[in-house]
Amino acid sequence: MLPHFNKDCYLDHVAIAVSDIDVAQKRWEALGLTFAPEREVVESQLVTTAFAPIDQHAHIELLCPYGEGGAIKKFIEKNGEGIHHLCFKVPDVKAKMEELKTHGFRFIYEEATAGANNCLVNFIHPKSTGGVLIEISQTLN
Repeated sequence: MLPHFNKDCYLDHVAIAVSDIDVAQKRWEALGLTFAPEREVVESQLVTTAFAPIDQHAHIELLCPYGEGGAIKKFIEKNGEGIHHLCFKVPDVKAKMEELKTHGFRFIYEEATAGANNCLVNFIHPKSTGGVLIEISQTLN
């Protein structure tokens, strides 16, 4: 029997670093996904994003470098295109950060920061998670 769904923490998106967002979007659309027509530039992260829903919660997020520099550009230069991180939606990012710190998790940022889709986010350092970059995200009202 599968465990019960936890409505306080669920997969929000799988983020994929891409060099060309138009080419990548067409590739995923060929699989049957439909992307929102809007793209968002997150200047603080130097990325352009595109989202396609998978189910009532989860999405594919394409992350394309915007401008010069930025973590996604560096990621692609070092690793090539591919999965960048998993994101989990939580009710309160700051409270979840404090809880996770008591379990030894380390974060990329000292404080949560603005992310795409009107969210407050932070990233758990991969050294704390067995090599997986994990984002926690809270939708702001």
